[in-house]
This record gives sequence, structure tokens and C-alpha cells, in this order.
Amino acid sequence: MDKRFPERIREAFGQEPFARMLDIRTKEVRSGYALVEMTVKDEHLNLHRTAHGGVVFSVIDAAFELASNSHGTVAMALSVTLNFLKAVQAGDTIVAEASEVDLTRRTGNYRFLVRNRTGDLIAHGQGLVHRKDTPLGV
Repeated sequence: MDKRFPERIREAFGQEPFARMLDIRTKEVRSGYALVEMTVKDEHLNLHRTAHGGVVFSVIDAAFELASNSHGTVAMALSVTLNFLKAVQAGDTIVAEASEVDLTRRTGNYRFLVRNRTGDLIAHGQGLVHRKDTPLGV
């Protein structure tokens, strides 16, 4: 794999419309690992005036996408399990980390952690991807 690939995937992710809409920012990408962040806004809140679960899931999914595709071949999510532990308020910045636990020719398993700006654990989970032989076109 090209040594510049993590930078190329980071740049490509920055152009992704959904990530731009949510203002998910990539902090770090390396082989099997990604760290992203976003600031929760009023438009991300649910009936309880806390961050909608879909927002927390989206920031995890972004880290998962980057970490699992960081090897330069297409990786597609098969399953995700997410446990919500603490509510997030408007104005809070949440940081999601995806770390590779296991990698085979056809699958990858990842662990997720989401923390708020003070380091409190907000959510955690895991995900499984199917890995194709197709090079990622970024």
C-alpha cells in the first residue's frame, strides 16, 4: 500500500457530503485506526434536548469507515453494535475512535469508543466488515 494512502482517504472523506453536512472532522487515520470529532449543534438534538442517537452513531460510523478502509481495499459494514452510556448536550464535542481488533483476508473487526470533551465515555461498540479484493479508488 502507498504510504500516502491514509492522507488520501482522509482528504476523500473530507469531501463526503454526509460528513460535511454533520461537520465530522478527521483528526487521525492510520492503518486500522481512525479518530474523528464533531460538535453537537441544536439541530442534532432529540425530544429530550440531547444528541440524537443517530448523531452518535454517525460519528462512530465515520471512524469505522476510515479505519476499515485504511488498508486500501474496499470494506463494507456487515454489522454494528453500539451501547449508549451517557447523554450528549448541544455545544459538546464528541470524539469517536475506531481500532482494529482482528483482520483477515475477508473480514475486519473493530472496537469503537466515543468520548466527550472532558473524556467521559459516551458510547462504545464494535463492528464487522466484509473486505473485498477491490482497490479503494481514492
